[in-house]
Amino acid sequence: MYSKVNGFGLSGIEGFSVLVEADIQKGSPRIDIGGLPDASTKEAKERVRSAIKNSGFLFTAKQITINLAPADTKKEGSLFDLPIALAVLGGYGLISPNSLKENIVFIGELSLDGYLRPVRGMLPLLISASKLGFKKYVIPSGNALEASYISGIEVFALNSLKDVVNFLSNQQAYSPIEYKDFKATNSKKQFAQDFKFVRGQVFARRALEIAASGGHNILLIGPPGSGKTMLAKCLPTILPPMTVDEAMETTKIHSVAGILANDEGIVSARPFRAPHHTASQIAVTGGGSRAMPGEISLAHNGVLFLDELPEYPRNVLEILRQPLEDKAILISRANRTVTYPADFMMVSGMNPCPCGNAGSSAKECTCSPMMINKYLSKLSGPLLDRIDMHIEVDNVTYEDIKGAIGEDSNSIRERVNSAHVIQTTRYKNKGILRNSALTNEMLEIYCKLDDKSELLIKKAFDKLGLSVRAYTRILKVARTIADLSNSENIQFAHITEALSYRCLDRKS
Repeated sequence: MYSKVNGFGLSGIEGFSVLVEADIQKGSPRIDIGGLPDASTKEAKERVRSAIKNSGFLFTAKQITINLAPADTKKEGSLFDLPIALAVLGGYGLISPNSLKENIVFIGELSLDGYLRPVRGMLPLLISASKLGFKKYVIPSGNALEASYISGIEVFALNSLKDVVNFLSNQQAYSPIEYKDFKATNSKKQFAQDFKFVRGQVFARRALEIAASGGHNILLIGPPGSGKTMLAKCLPTILPPMTVDEAMETTKIHSVAGILANDEGIVSARPFRAPHHTASQIAVTGGGSRAMPGEISLAHNGVLFLDELPEYPRNVLEILRQPLEDKAILISRANRTVTYPADFMMVSGMNPCPCGNAGSSAKECTCSPMMINKYLSKLSGPLLDRIDMHIEVDNVTYEDIKGAIGEDSNSIRERVNSAHVIQTTRYKNKGILRNSALTNEMLEIYCKLDDKSELLIKKAFDKLGLSVRAYTRILKVARTIADLSNSENIQFAHITEALSYRCLDRKS
């Protein structure tokens, strides 16, 4: 007997429809699964057999053929367990064919005792399915919170295979999960760090405020113990709140990676990712046999903090150049190509020299000029060009520690939000949100300079030997400084301040 059930597969952060077909005939007892299944999908036949028996259903030995259509698309993961089990039960006549003909999508992994386990990537699966017109879903109860943030669909979160059969046969009434409002959850988010605990570092605090306002990449250069890491960890506390679209896109990536917090269901605060400098290229960029997202994608719409930047392998640093420019990372494997979003702020920290004390007012540097140049040369020019701001951070003095508490993150965030509103209004229907994303064409429109400012930046371009990319980064930072000053046009003072945030250009 033939039966079919709607399932859904996942490729990157996009889902695709899978029709699960089952044909049960007399013959040699076995279960065959076709349709390009991976190892975990092939193992579904053992989980399905045990789950059906342990749920109290009759499972007689017959020849069972399972097909996952389209047959030319790779199927990965255990999310096909539930639709396979239902297709088999339909083939045995234990479920009414009419109930399976409804436009319902079934997603879930089965344990051997028949209970449903949550699966990765539920949010992108449901979003993709809803775009294709599916409105009704049955999923594991462990994925209920994640699914509750999607509007316009009807989702039933059940505990076991037996519950699903009772649902389809109308033997027991179940209610769909309630829709939750993202904004109400986001407003309650609290942060552990705060800028009021940062002593001194007035210049660095100002630079981070500008970086947060315009979405600029920033490099903090200073001796050990100067507070670079603490400054970086405070940055998320002044970033604008996530929009619904940003939260959804970020949650899709975290859901696919399997790191979504069970008690939240959605990423409501901007991510802060800080991989160690020993992290491999695949860990940072993503990849592996299943082309999973890496740290740069997990930092999407948030912050990627790379401490001790010169200590990272050269191949890892150079591969960052493309996502910093394109805001996405393309992962190519033998059997697939996946694109993950990677629109993040890169915040980096480094010592100014091998001993860490070059330029310090508290300790003497023991490095020769050759050693310092060799250390700085670990960072290529093209990579540094993609970092908008290079900031020197000095040691904190005792007077700084005992001084007055600085401005708190809430006060700074108000100014950042105001600048963000200005940019959002200015670039409405332009395809960008922040000054850091300005195209060359937009620079001509929104970054016009008066004669005095033009002469200043021309002198800086010639004297510092700036590249065209560095020149455009300075203009973007100046545009953000102007927004923080509520200035419609970029002034001479804004260009002057923007140039002060390029210390490595001045040193070179």
